[in-house]
Amino acid sequence: MGIKMDLNARSYLLQNCKSLERDIKTSYIMDHMIADEALTLQDEETVKAQTTQRERAAMLLKIILTKDNYAYISFYNALLHEGYKDLAALLQDGIPIISPQNGKNSTDGVTSYVKTVLCEGGVPQRPVVFVTRPELTKTIQQKLYRLKNDSGWVIVYGMAGCGKSVLAAEALRDHSLLKDCFPGGVHWVSVGKQDKSGLLMKLQNLCMRLDQDFTFLQRPPLNTEEAKDRLRWLMLRKYPRSLLVLDDIWDSWVLKAFDSHCRILITSRDRSVADSVSGNRYEVPLESGLSHDKALEILSLFVNMEIMELPEKANSIVRECKGSPLVVSLIGALLRDFPNRWDYYHKQLQNKQFKRIRKSSSYDYEALDEAMSISVEMLRKDLKDYYADLSVLQKDVQVPSKVFCILWDMETEEAEDILQEFVNKSLLFCDRNGKSFRYYLHDLQLDFLTEKNRSQLQELHKKAVHQYKRHYKYSVPTPSQEDCMYWYNFLAYHMASADMHEELCALLFSLDWIKTKTELVGPAHLIHEYVEYSRILDQKDAIVRENFQEFLSLNGHLLGRQPFPDVVQLGLCQPENSEVYRQAKLQAQQECATGSFYVEWMNKQSMKNIYRLVVRPHTDAVYHACFSQDKQRIASCGSDKTLQIFKAESGEKLLEVKAHDDEVLCCAFSADDKFVATCSVDKKVKVWNSRTGQLVNLFDEHAEQVNCCQFNHMNPRLYLLATCSNDTTIKLWDLKKNYCRNTMFGHINSVTHCRFSPDDKYVASCSTDGTLKIWDARSANELKTIDVRDCFRNSDEYRDDVEVLVKCCCWSSDGATVVVAAKNKLFLFDVKTSDLLAEILISCHSTIQYCDFCPNSQMVAVALSHYSVEIWDIETYSKTADCRGHMSWVHSVTFSVDGSLFLTSSDDQTIRIWETNKVCKSSAVVLKREIDVLFPRNEAIILAIDSLKRLQLINGCTGQTLYHTEAQEPFICCCCLSEDLQTAALGDEDGTVKVFSLTSGKMVKSRTGHRKAVQHCQFTSDGQTLLSSSDDSTIQVWNWQSDESVLLKGHTESVKNFRLLEHSKLLSWSFDGTVKLWNTVTGEMERNLICHEDAILSCAVSHDATRFSTTSADKTAKIWSFESWSVLHKLSGHEGCVRCCAFSLHNGLLATGDDNGEIRIWDVARGEQLHLCSRTPIDDGESAHGGWVTDLGFSPDSKMLVSSGGYIKWWDVATGQPLQTFYTNGTNLKFLHVSPDFRVCVTVDNLGILYVLRIMEYGV
Repeated sequence: MGIKMDLNARSYLLQNCKSLERDIKTSYIMDHMIADEALTLQDEETVKAQTTQRERAAMLLKIILTKDNYAYISFYNALLHEGYKDLAALLQDGIPIISPQNGKNSTDGVTSYVKTVLCEGGVPQRPVVFVTRPELTKTIQQKLYRLKNDSGWVIVYGMAGCGKSVLAAEALRDHSLLKDCFPGGVHWVSVGKQDKSGLLMKLQNLCMRLDQDFTFLQRPPLNTEEAKDRLRWLMLRKYPRSLLVLDDIWDSWVLKAFDSHCRILITSRDRSVADSVSGNRYEVPLESGLSHDKALEILSLFVNMEIMELPEKANSIVRECKGSPLVVSLIGALLRDFPNRWDYYHKQLQNKQFKRIRKSSSYDYEALDEAMSISVEMLRKDLKDYYADLSVLQKDVQVPSKVFCILWDMETEEAEDILQEFVNKSLLFCDRNGKSFRYYLHDLQLDFLTEKNRSQLQELHKKAVHQYKRHYKYSVPTPSQEDCMYWYNFLAYHMASADMHEELCALLFSLDWIKTKTELVGPAHLIHEYVEYSRILDQKDAIVRENFQEFLSLNGHLLGRQPFPDVVQLGLCQPENSEVYRQAKLQAQQECATGSFYVEWMNKQSMKNIYRLVVRPHTDAVYHACFSQDKQRIASCGSDKTLQIFKAESGEKLLEVKAHDDEVLCCAFSADDKFVATCSVDKKVKVWNSRTGQLVNLFDEHAEQVNCCQFNHMNPRLYLLATCSNDTTIKLWDLKKNYCRNTMFGHINSVTHCRFSPDDKYVASCSTDGTLKIWDARSANELKTIDVRDCFRNSDEYRDDVEVLVKCCCWSSDGATVVVAAKNKLFLFDVKTSDLLAEILISCHSTIQYCDFCPNSQMVAVALSHYSVEIWDIETYSKTADCRGHMSWVHSVTFSVDGSLFLTSSDDQTIRIWETNKVCKSSAVVLKREIDVLFPRNEAIILAIDSLKRLQLINGCTGQTLYHTEAQEPFICCCCLSEDLQTAALGDEDGTVKVFSLTSGKMVKSRTGHRKAVQHCQFTSDGQTLLSSSDDSTIQVWNWQSDESVLLKGHTESVKNFRLLEHSKLLSWSFDGTVKLWNTVTGEMERNLICHEDAILSCAVSHDATRFSTTSADKTAKIWSFESWSVLHKLSGHEGCVRCCAFSLHNGLLATGDDNGEIRIWDVARGEQLHLCSRTPIDDGESAHGGWVTDLGFSPDSKMLVSSGGYIKWWDVATGQPLQTFYTNGTNLKFLHVSPDFRVCVTVDNLGILYVLRIMEYGV
């Protein structure tokens, strides 16, 4: 800087000093000049010391006059950058020439040679706040290298504010590029929107800049043609192989003035602007926005904060503007001056108050709306009207061209031509997928449009609805049509926005619409619409809205699966006063007339749904789920290695992250909901941005699988994360500093769970070493150890060689108590004294998988291995709720922050949301799956065992209990009815059978003839004799009236079941692989067949009693002759245990079902397979029948087959195709009782729910 400024440059400064002093604000100008190293910090202080704005400007000019040529150019570029283009124009002709240097010394990677060339050419400096976009910069450079040996055009295009000029200038900051391709220099011209006189002035100024040795005697060209000729001569003779940069080109006719066979880089919003020029053309499309992280980096630089320290509103601002470089920079610059206005500027964006987001750094327009408006105003009148129609689009939605054809009533080609005009001008974006074209607006463009056309929006939405109804007057969109998905997703939105309330209600209260839409997009979006438009829908009928919303919420896990269930059949399971049921019944009746098949749940009136929402976000077991602090979102993780985040109200998926390389065991929201942590079997802990899914932290210091993770509660800015692992340690991680703050050693075995205390002072951990430990969170010191094994040592079942696995721990809301779950018990410990306050036996038959303390009460939720969740009051030590619904193990249960809701997650791939104050009370009675059913006079009379150890006699059609016994001891295993409905019997786990009179309600007789549990019992047809089989491998034949009995001994393992034949014969089969024929009078074994090498699981007798079949765990079935007692056919083909079989009434067919959910139909005479019942596409990890096939039954005409497993299915025997599926609330159906006419079937699921199902007939 020893060389003084050129006299010509000094002269221009002095001539224009008054204008400069009057208009410029020095602060941003100095920022640029300091960044260019043209001013020092001391110079800045000198300027700031002046009192008035004018005095500060005068002092700045005085200092610049003492500097060199570089300071002049820096000042000129700063004026351009800060929007003082009129003032910069006054100085443009005084820009001095700086001799090129070849030095490569630079602190920012830009050589002095590059700086010189760019300053001479008037290339804008980097913004004060600048972040790199290397991929785009490199793309522009690659295109510029194509101009090395030949003239041509590089067109950088994109929407307003996407950073075209900044990126074009950045691409030129490359030493090799300038040396190799443009040794003649770079000449930057800011063109903008010009008329002909303005263009001539631009050309004159450029010619004067290039002709500083006065070849043309300083006479400017007098017209555009002369200016074009002079520019051609200057570029070819004086500046060969130089680059001309034309920034912000709006009109193609402007480019003709520069079309002189030279090398040109242009920036424009209009892709087609260079279509009419000659020479090679290379296009560089720019993305409309920065990545989320880059946008946050800009904001952090403006406000001088670390990215991690930015408030959550920073993320909201970036999301709202989709990372637009212009908007982020504008708001960042405003926040630099007003750092407390995050909420204010976010609201302005949300409310589309673009005029308030005004210029505070360089840009051509005073406010954001002006920048976008200018592009629209350039359109033809007809195109403006079409563009206004786009105001009704939704954000982030790609719209197929067919929608616009319907909206504008045009042919496809005509509509696409109009849309391409918008695309060319960067007013619309197009995504081409093969032959399909999909169009979308940037959020800012859409916000601008909706604000500009606010008064017309209702009519524009009405137009969209009317055009849809006109086009689809006689039909509805089908999945094969490209516009189908758009209308199913957004027709309701258009109706609501058009104030078409009647049409909206008719649409959303239509089961037809529900049926089609859920099959296409699942239920979550529909649930969202019922919530979103509840005010409108409730004006019509609030109860109907609740009917449809509840129907979708409670069946969401089914409506998202393959094969897609029959929505009408699901609707028939709704309460009879529900509008969903009414419409489903009407449709079913109509469709039955054309041969469709539906079943009615006759006794469903006794059912009450107690959960709020069921979702199925994962493709495998769900290990954990938790609420965000505001209850708006749920995070879940599981065996499919993913993290899912979805809306708590509707189940609508917000985020899916492929989180780990192995199963994800736990997830947790941070106290401010900004982050979600996950931990995995892959030994890693990861922290994710909960909105974007971007990885924020990765911690991999654990040596074994990580079982649990939890954030601190109190300080949302502290970001402490506790994790525990099979490596026996607990670690505390500091997210801000990205390191392990403390490691807690002390456990000698795997640490299963850890939890911060409510005040974050302590951490509790529990382990498979049988201990609970309390740690100081700050120092990581162990404060106390409680040996939970001591609580078991005094119990009868305790054994030293059996581990006490402490699975889970949780704190009371006041931090005074810790609850620990081990085996089947809860233990409450006083934190201060370590005293055992209470020991609660939760279950005799299940283990506790997880527990959680309700934040606002003395309730603890407990997840159990037998598929249920229980709520316990720890003050009274009593169970207050029993929550059943899951079909497999429940892995976790977690409350919301206010305790009003809780989540359960399960092996059945579902997450259920429950309302704490609405869950069913523990007094609810459920049934065991072992029932007996008779069908007198078209009725169904059911004998069942309930959870209170009683026998119940139930009218299946009404659900009414006709009779029940007193509670029995011990546990009841089976029951049966006499054919005259006068007596009932039960068998218990001690080997006792009891007979009861149904008329008197009293026990008549009992007999203990077995040594082990009785698994099956049955009356003879006259009701005089009771037969029973047992785990002790015997069968008892007991005449209960005379008290005479015969014990049939011969099996060596448990008797699976038996079948009573004519002439006092009995057929039995056993796990020992044999079938035996007995004489029930003498007790003699008449036949003993070794049928299979493995256990026999079922046996069926043909209706003519000539044959019987056996199925086995050896994966085969066999057909036997009663006459010869030899095998007729061995049936192979099953790939799982063959669990059940049934003959058709006419004895010609045999059906077999296996543990893989497959059913095969065989020709009995030939032993050949006729059908493998249709294996429709199913979701991963799920069997074809939702589990084992457990029972089968043919219709009397052998045309239909019914089967049970995870649910109930009816089949067409002739084709092997399914006719209907009935999804039970639970699963694992054990038996199926079918009426003789096949019209009614009865079963009980694993939740204890009774189902009496009747096939619908036309007109009924």
